[in-house]
Amino acid sequence: MMDATDLPRLCDQRGWKNRARLMLELRAAARRTNRGLLPDDTSLKRMIREWVHGRRGLSPEYADLFAEVFGVPFAIGRPGTATAAPTADGTDLVDRLSAAATLDASLIALLETQTDSFRALDRQLGAARTLQQTEAHVDQMTDLWRYALPGTHRATLAAALAEASALAGWQALDIGDSHKAWSHHETAKSAARESGDRSIIAHVTAQQAYALLDSGRASDAVALVRHARTEADGRVPATLRSWLWAAEAEALAACGAAGPAQDALDEAGRALPTQDDGLPFLFLNDVHLARWRGHCLARLGKTEAIQELTESVEHLDPTFTRAAAGLRCDLALAYSVRGQHDEARTEARAAEALAARASSARQRRRIAQLVMSGEGQSGR
Repeated sequence: MMDATDLPRLCDQRGWKNRARLMLELRAAARRTNRGLLPDDTSLKRMIREWVHGRRGLSPEYADLFAEVFGVPFAIGRPGTATAAPTADGTDLVDRLSAAATLDASLIALLETQTDSFRALDRQLGAARTLQQTEAHVDQMTDLWRYALPGTHRATLAAALAEASALAGWQALDIGDSHKAWSHHETAKSAARESGDRSIIAHVTAQQAYALLDSGRASDAVALVRHARTEADGRVPATLRSWLWAAEAEALAACGAAGPAQDALDEAGRALPTQDDGLPFLFLNDVHLARWRGHCLARLGKTEAIQELTESVEHLDPTFTRAAAGLRCDLALAYSVRGQHDEARTEARAAEALAARASSARQRRRIAQLVMSGEGQSGR
């Protein structure tokens, strides 16, 4: 739980160097949430100054607006006085420093095990049922990280936090909240940079591009993934290189760039190793890469996607419920392109059932768009 005194740090994490940017984001959030007009710049700047210095309490309205801007909850009311120096939840600095001082390798390993359990739950149950737990986990890790003194354990915790935040960002995408997804990935990138782990930096940076894809900014997504890939090239494990190429192929396919997308898919295939590199945040093997290839080909309108996707259906681990929904949606699209509308409807129904089971707003939106497109084609 954040309070208004955290605003400078949150702005710094996003590279916002002045209050004008924060005011701009607040006004945009007010428009998105239909909260009406905010005060003029002079008044709003004074309010922010008073919030930051703990002289003014956050109303429920502004706590909600800051939560919309930063993707994390904010406490209502005024932080404690400077003499007692308590934080928003009543815990003082000494207590927080003491809690962070317990940080060691075994505690970090336990936190990473929790992250793995949230990954497994997310695959089967979907983000709608797990995001709140993941965010609470991220908040706990963030609190430890913020108050940990410099050293090996702090850097290791930063790496663990980066991947937990990226998981929360991916889950936010699944419930259809691209803004929250972006915010979680900003936290992930900040932590990843402190960790110094090139693999994690590359992964969380490239994954953030999916917030751009879901916002209709495919060319920006290509640029972001390509930046992550070129920065990491030759310095990360082969599985991650394959993943980065495949992510770039997907963004290129969204742009309709068939040739470059196919080239990127070929690079992904060449980079994929025969043995797992042991990266806990990646699930990439021949089956998942074939599913990814089929998705790109279907998006480009290539009928040969059907073979790739059909084989993936047969071999996909059944615990990947949301992935199966996307795969069936891709098959429906590929069948529709080939004019096999009965098969397309069958696959769309299967995709809808899986998306409902996983409560995936993202996949349901894709399926709805596909069904509307199919109805339009059948009416011509």
